Amino acid sequence: QVHLVESGGGLVQAGGSLRLSCAASGVILRFNVMGWYRQAPGKQRDLVATITSGDSTNYADSVKGRFTISRNNVKSTVYLQMNNLKPEDTGVYYCNAEGRSMDNRDFASWGQGTQVTVSS
Repeated sequence: QVHLVESGGGLVQAGGSLRLSCAASGVILRFNVMGWYRQAPGKQRDLVATITSGDSTNYADSVKGRFTISRNNVKSTVYLQMNNLKPEDTGVYYCNAEGRSMDNRDFASWGQGTQVTVSS
């Protein structure tokens, strides 16, 4: 079983920055993709950014040029650097990881979420 724990959320003024971290634990053979999703109040959970095992990245149009996803394979951690934050970036940010565990089973896991609030 793979567990994901997010950290780094908080309250920030518009134009500010935050860095989210997501640490994975468990007996992991490999990650295929790791990513960040967010859910604003009353809305569905939407993709923010993903990064593959080959370091290909994908971003939602609304965050391109402002957010950067990266990962540290040694630490099994994925990061989301968020710059020039806007009030519409407010929401709960969830980490997601898909891959294969050492017992040769595919997994898809979610973290518990971390709140990001951007004030105007």
